[in-house]
Amino acid sequence: MELLLAALLLAYGGISADHPGATFEDTATAAVSSRAAMLQAGPPLPSEPVPDHPAGQTDPQPDAPKIKGIYVTAHSAAGSRMNTLLELLDRTELNGMVIDIKDDWGYITYETGHPELQARGTTKKIIADLPKLMNTLQEHGIYPIARIVVFKDTLLAKQRPDLSFVRPDGTLWGNAKNPPDSFVNPYMKEVWDYNILLAKEAAKAGFKEIQFDYVRFPEGFETRADTLQYGKDERSRIEAVASFVQYAREQLNPLGVRVSVDIFGYAASVPAAEGIGQDFEKISRQVDVISPMVYPSHYSAGWYGSQVPDARPYATIEGSMKDTHKKLEPLQGAKPVIRPWIQDFTAGWVRGHIKYGKHEVEEQIRALKSQGVEEYLLWNAVNTYTPGVKYE
Repeated sequence: MELLLAALLLAYGGISADHPGATFEDTATAAVSSRAAMLQAGPPLPSEPVPDHPAGQTDPQPDAPKIKGIYVTAHSAAGSRMNTLLELLDRTELNGMVIDIKDDWGYITYETGHPELQARGTTKKIIADLPKLMNTLQEHGIYPIARIVVFKDTLLAKQRPDLSFVRPDGTLWGNAKNPPDSFVNPYMKEVWDYNILLAKEAAKAGFKEIQFDYVRFPEGFETRADTLQYGKDERSRIEAVASFVQYAREQLNPLGVRVSVDIFGYAASVPAAEGIGQDFEKISRQVDVISPMVYPSHYSAGWYGSQVPDARPYATIEGSMKDTHKKLEPLQGAKPVIRPWIQDFTAGWVRGHIKYGKHEVEEQIRALKSQGVEEYLLWNAVNTYTPGVKYE
């Protein structure tokens, strides 16, 4: 989760965690001049061929409302906190929930009833009654989005090391966290089909959009790619990841659901992250909605003219959206909906940080609106959202 280093790592192909958690590592306080790192990286490499949207493929929900949503863990969705969250949406302009259907460890959070998914033993029944939950969301006019964490999947990696990355001594690779995270291999179609099968079940359950997170290789992968053992083919890592997203959209759009992908906000501002296989433009070509994570706390000194971007939420969000629009210009008519993740938490690990409350959240929303971006998602790892915000 050392996202203060993200721009430097991005420029050289490595990245750290995607969303801030409740126990964000103290080591993230290391400040790096990300703008300098981007400049030192040199000009972007020549673009690789990217497949366009399949012929005739369009947004399966052209009449969908403009979504202003919040993140909801499976535990919140199944517990008493849900009542508080429903009240929040009932009394504000918020109208969407992104709910964990496959979480950051790889657990499927409800019983799908599908024999293939059940047989894997990766289900943890957190949401006891999904049909009841979906009915509740419908009654409250809430747009339901299923969050599926794709390639960060410690559970599946431990069960099937052949679908993951193995050290020369035969042990499963894991990162330096305690406990370590493991990833599964984006080259493996079995991994694609596992996640897409779950996505199809979520669509059948009533979710209108599938949001894929951790659509990438492990952070710093380029430093270990030649030593780890894993299956691969002639495609680059960028092509492998983009191909998964294209395949997912081809499989899911006929069911009437949108496909969205979470991606680092920095990715709109720097060259493609070859190491982790993320390219903002190439991924954006294959989705209905792109959700860059533009939390001001994740930009280090020098970004958008700010010594502490966390302390200048308007300027940081404004700059990030300008970069996003510029990055998407080549897509022309194939541009997806831009629906960023914004910050509703205080980043205590950032030197010079400010406390985030009503004003700071509203400043981010105001900055989005100034750049013509009318949709957004609020992130708070424990789902405690700031009261009194005007979500306009």
